[in-house]
Amino acid sequence: MASFPPVQSVVRAISLLRALNRQPVSTIDSLHKQTGIPKPSLVRLLQTLSSQGLVAHAPQYGAYQLTSQVTSLSSGYHSEPRLVEAARPVADALTREIKWPVALAVLDVDSIVVRYSTIPSSPLALLHSTINMRLSLVSRALGRAYFAFCAPAERAAVLEILQRSGNPEDAPAHDPAAVRRIIAETRRHGYALREPGVRPVSGTLAVPVFEGKRVVASLGMTWFASTLNNEQAVERYLPRLQQAAREIGERLKHLEPPLAALPAKKRRSPKA
Repeated sequence: MASFPPVQSVVRAISLLRALNRQPVSTIDSLHKQTGIPKPSLVRLLQTLSSQGLVAHAPQYGAYQLTSQVTSLSSGYHSEPRLVEAARPVADALTREIKWPVALAVLDVDSIVVRYSTIPSSPLALLHSTINMRLSLVSRALGRAYFAFCAPAERAAVLEILQRSGNPEDAPAHDPAAVRRIIAETRRHGYALREPGVRPVSGTLAVPVFEGKRVVASLGMTWFASTLNNEQAVERYLPRLQQAAREIGERLKHLEPPLAALPAKKRRSPKA
């Protein structure tokens, strides 16, 4: 909880921006009705926003509208922070329950990249951190869980990139039969495991995370190979991991989609 009351001028500015965003053009009167902000205060706020390039004013029509510069306010909030926001409480709760570390990973061109991990809260972690670790899409569990469930066009584009990779873990991408096997097995089972022989000290079980029908990330759990084999890990933890992935998908429904995912609204100039 905050130790001080909200700054009312900031609250009013945010309320005004939200009102301006609801329609292409707005008058002082309509903004006053929507926000309850006194008209003299509205004028001062609008002039301030205009001085920062966020609002345009057509004096002859008494109309105000947002400019394209307002999109710069959301440039730092894209799909990855939103995914982490949705996944963090779910992943944290899962590790508190099962103790093993859990990671959320997203696609980054030719690899799956860990963007959130519960290693700091796991008593059974092998590594100090995996944040920003890049993993193969065709050899690692987190990568396979994404690769097998992404859209065919996306998968074809990624595969073309992987076929030029010199990373030994991307070697299966050069074998069409191996690629078909990875995709078929992962989709049939609904989960992915690592390629045998890749980092044998541990194992990872991963599942896709969907937003609607589109895969947006993968969620994985890692364990010591000396304590569990793959079959035991799947039997004990797959249902709970899949439930966590569904919970993340549900949480995404209640978070605003990134700007790029929103349909563009046409700006109309005030009519003469």
